[in-house]
Amino acid sequence: MSPQEYNNKLKLMIDDLKAMSTSLGLSNTGDEYKIISELFTYKFLNDKLVHDFENRRNKEETFEEFVDFADDETPKMKKQHLIENLYQKQNDEKFHKIFDKAFEEINELNKDIYTIETTSGQKKPLFEKLSTYIRDEDKELQLAKRAINILQKYDLDSIYNGGFDFFSSIFEYLIEDYNKDSGKYAEYFTPLFAGNIMSEILYNDEEDVSNVKVYDPAAGSGTLLLSMANKIGINKCQVYSQDISQKSTQFLRINLILNNLVHSLHNVIEGNTLTTPEHLDGDNLMKFDYIVSNPPFKMDYSNMISTLESDRFDRFFAGLPNIPNKKKSGMAIYTSFLQHIIASLSEKGKAAVVIPTGFTTISYNMETEIRKFLVEKNWLTGVLHMPPNIFATTNTSVSVLFIDKTKNDDKLFFMDASNFGTKTKFDDGQRTILSDEEKNIIMNYFKNRIEKKEFSVLVDKDDVASNNYYLQAGQYVELKPVEYDFDIDERLKELEDKLYKSLKENEELSNKIIGTFFKKK
Repeated sequence: MSPQEYNNKLKLMIDDLKAMSTSLGLSNTGDEYKIISELFTYKFLNDKLVHDFENRRNKEETFEEFVDFADDETPKMKKQHLIENLYQKQNDEKFHKIFDKAFEEINELNKDIYTIETTSGQKKPLFEKLSTYIRDEDKELQLAKRAINILQKYDLDSIYNGGFDFFSSIFEYLIEDYNKDSGKYAEYFTPLFAGNIMSEILYNDEEDVSNVKVYDPAAGSGTLLLSMANKIGINKCQVYSQDISQKSTQFLRINLILNNLVHSLHNVIEGNTLTTPEHLDGDNLMKFDYIVSNPPFKMDYSNMISTLESDRFDRFFAGLPNIPNKKKSGMAIYTSFLQHIIASLSEKGKAAVVIPTGFTTISYNMETEIRKFLVEKNWLTGVLHMPPNIFATTNTSVSVLFIDKTKNDDKLFFMDASNFGTKTKFDDGQRTILSDEEKNIIMNYFKNRIEKKEFSVLVDKDDVASNNYYLQAGQYVELKPVEYDFDIDERLKELEDKLYKSLKENEELSNKIIGTFFKKK
């Protein structure tokens, strides 16, 4: 079966699970995404374990022996936990309790692998009991029976070498209905193509790296982290994340499992990065080699300001935003994340950060100070202006800052790709989609610093400094000479004569009016 056929089968299974949820009255409830994501993850791990066992090297090894000695990349289950065996028990009147018990026991067997932590120290297992999400005991049984029948229906063997591109499209399909909390901290969803562009530009293909740390302090569902990790090589890096959203953290865990990054699951933290950063090296912030992030742009975090003003890590060198009198939700939270990211870079660290394009020219003191800091330190390699509406959750015009603390020249590269893309209608509104050719142009021109009139330009650091540290490409790109099909001097003379004639006519009219109506004066 081809990867596309497997892709379609997985999507059909997801559709069936969502239809089941709707028929049980769970659609659009706060727990629907948990049921769907848990069942999807259970199916994936079940089939992966069966696949790994069937392809074991030692064919004499029993199932129990294989599970006992398997590494962390292989999930651990007992035979009674497998879908095939649970399917045979569905006519038991207490089947929903059998299903719940299986999930509890799978949690215990895999607690050292799949459990994630909150900033309060709470351990969050991979699965909750299905009965947690539904209060009617009759519906508990219906849910368990319908779920096991859907999961048994689909055979997903042989998909485990599908790679990042394969699983990322499945993952996007899985979560697309549950990623609509527009504008809220950590609920931003970054499209895959944006993640690929950022990681391609940020990573130097000529470098041979190993044991590097990749970080996102507002990770969402992990698109940027996964893009960066796969560009570097999943066996050459450890992924670190923190996110305040329970939903996003659950999705991120699934994303890591799908993409063979189980070894980084213990680095996933659910909690507030700004007030309680959890990735530390002793009493100091942990430093990272690569940071990729699409932090929230605006939100009311006025209740955090007093805590951040006494920040023990001295992250906020440019200050914190003022609290608006009328609309606190307009606070520019991204400026605090950007300063946290700068403080978290290693000596050779690199970062790609999505920011509102307005940041590049805003003259407020804080934004100017951050721009000045990056330019004067000579860490800013360039700015990419992206097309509008590329993100599902914001219409704000966005740009990407590229930071490299190993930068060794005094040039900054600016690119304006805001006119790229095709506007496409989706259920959640209109979005701009880039063609493969456009994506390749952006990546090739930016990585190789290719200049093109009205599109991209290299600028001296001193020129940026003398221009109030503005980082907008339009301030520096060379305009194409305009060619006219007429003589410009003749046209100017023609316009001059028309203007003179008009003024004379107005003068004569004015004199006539004065003579008629104001004779006595």
